[in-house]
Amino acid sequence: MSAITTHVLDTSIGRPASGVAVRLDRLATGGEWKPLGEGHTDADGRLRDLLPAEFEATPGEYRLTFDTGAYFQANHVGTFFPRAVIHFQLHEKGGHYHVPLLLSPFGYSTYRGS
Repeated sequence: MSAITTHVLDTSIGRPASGVAVRLDRLATGGEWKPLGEGHTDADGRLRDLLPAEFEATPGEYRLTFDTGAYFQANHVGTFFPRAVIHFQLHEKGGHYHVPLLLSPFGYSTYRGS
C-alpha cells in the first residue's frame, strides 16, 4: 500500500466516486511542485497505489489534485468546482497518511483519515 492514500465519496448520491483522476505533488525546495504519482479511484472510490510501496513519506508539503470536473461531466452533472485541491503538511518521517475527499457538485470537504 502507498504511504499516502485517498478515497472519494460522492455525498450527492451516497456512493463512492469511481474513476476520479488524482495527482499527488510535493513542494520542492525552490518552491515548485514536483509530481510524485497519479491514478484513478477504483470502484470503491479508493486509490491505494498512488505511490510505490517502497516510497517513504518525509516531512514537507504535499498536494492532492482531484479532477472533479471530469468526474461530474462523465456522470452528466454540472459542478461549481472543476478541481479540488488539498494542500497538506507532514511533520514526521514514515507512516501512512490517508486523505479522503467528500464530494458533491457544489462543495467538498476533507479530513485526515486513518
